[in-house]
Amino acid sequence: MSEMNHPVLGKNAIIKSTIIALVLGITLLITAVLPAEYGMDPTGAGKLFGFSRLYVAEEALGDAGSSTQTVQSNPLIKLEKAGSGPDVPRPAEANNPAPVQQFTLRNDSVQVTVPAGKGIEYKINMLKYGTMKYEWVTDTGTVYFDFHGEVKQGKEAKAVYFESYTIAYSNNMVGTFLSPYEGKHGWFFRNNSDKDIVVTLRLQGEYTL
Repeated sequence: MSEMNHPVLGKNAIIKSTIIALVLGITLLITAVLPAEYGMDPTGAGKLFGFSRLYVAEEALGDAGSSTQTVQSNPLIKLEKAGSGPDVPRPAEANNPAPVQQFTLRNDSVQVTVPAGKGIEYKINMLKYGTMKYEWVTDTGTVYFDFHGEVKQGKEAKAVYFESYTIAYSNNMVGTFLSPYEGKHGWFFRNNSDKDIVVTLRLQGEYTL
């Protein structure tokens, strides 16, 4: 069996090969790795060869990640949730005429704490055809809410009649409102999370607290 002779590199050849490898590595770092991974392109080669397009800023990743994390599945809200049941008659007082004069215009900002795992109501008094602008926002998270109104009745009723204007899950809502009858109008908020949520309401219109 013939003996195989392996070439032996000299010291100068080894040094030359090492230098070439270092130069290639630095070139790849500057032209490809920095533009693609860190968004740094000191020579412009990353843009020329298209590596810069591979870079995604951490802020963008953070926004995408947070938006994915905040998505949650809430139970569907059925038509039957809107207002009183069919066994509760609409009070005759709902058909009373509007007053000649509405409540004085006012502005208010109110904070309502919705305890973890519980619900709470916040309502105002309005006359028929009174108007209001409103805005509310949570400090964190989403709440279930029912924006509704109750007719002011002459006599106390066993079953309270109410109409739901909007029912949804949200962390923010803005709108205008025209009271269909005299009575209490406002929001029922329910917090399904394990931490308290603060709802800040801003109101402008013809109402009393």
